[in-house]
Amino acid sequence: MAKITPSATVVIGLNAVLVAVKEARPLVLCIKRGDDWALPYGRFNPARHRTFEIGLRDLVEQQTRLSLGFVEQLYTFGDKGRESPSAVIAEGGHDDRIISVGYLGLIPSPQAPSEPKAAWRNWYEFFPYEDWIGHDPRAACAAFLPPLQKWAKGGESPANITERMGRVQRAFGLAHNRWEEERCLQRYELLYEAGLVQESWRDSGKRPPTQIEGLLGLTGRSMASDHRRIVATAIGRLRGKLRYRPVIFDLMAGEFTLLELQRTVEAIIGFPLHKQNFRRGIENSGLVEKTDRVANAGSGRPAALFTLNRSATEREDFRDRSIQGLTLPRWRGE
Repeated sequence: MAKITPSATVVIGLNAVLVAVKEARPLVLCIKRGDDWALPYGRFNPARHRTFEIGLRDLVEQQTRLSLGFVEQLYTFGDKGRESPSAVIAEGGHDDRIISVGYLGLIPSPQAPSEPKAAWRNWYEFFPYEDWIGHDPRAACAAFLPPLQKWAKGGESPANITERMGRVQRAFGLAHNRWEEERCLQRYELLYEAGLVQESWRDSGKRPPTQIEGLLGLTGRSMASDHRRIVATAIGRLRGKLRYRPVIFDLMAGEFTLLELQRTVEAIIGFPLHKQNFRRGIENSGLVEKTDRVANAGSGRPAALFTLNRSATEREDFRDRSIQGLTLPRWRGE
């Protein structure tokens, strides 16, 4: 049995993954911490904050000068070693365990934060292989999939090899599996275990082999602590929720064109949609209603403005439906 150090305590922290979409780019709010980007983070103060959410809103406003709207709890992150020794010392003692409660927040109109260390960053900067819009990232995947499969085949037993290969195939849509956009966290965790992201070597305190070091840039920019894992969790959660809850409208302005709505959905899920099919599905869903106003389109044809159909979304029979989100196709990477 492990010896328990009497002086060790649990430090509860709060992390916020704040998401916005601007100019068809999915953005996450980050704070500069040393050479890395980090999520807004703060220590929960039970004497000051009645709930975790109140504490989260307080720290976000302090660090970014932004007020939060929609938020939901993501997950609790408490793995040993998730924070560097310097961070643990700053937050508590040498033996303290820092546990972070992660939250997802959606921002419809991202404003430039007044805090100089805060900035909106494109989340595909951290997960380039998740972006299938406007280019084909299979070249990058083709570079790191062989070492990933080599890692899988190096399992400690036949059963472990089979388990690893199955995870790789399901996560990256190989063999007879399809690409599932909500598996963002599973893909990142596989790359971490295989030593194909910067964080896995930083956390181990070792230097990556030369043949691996050249691949690390293809798997995205690192983040402080385990914050890239937290962002991956948020991306997977949001992508999945689009299919069963109308959360996409928490990222939209009060009025929008159907093209703006489509571009926002595509930015989140990471692949293009068929324009006519998307419009038909949205108009038949009852989620939106057309206004009598149009958007300024310059020299082009003015586009009709739509708004969320709140009368439909507030009906009891609508709330009881098992599917309340968007009807979206699956992407196979063709």
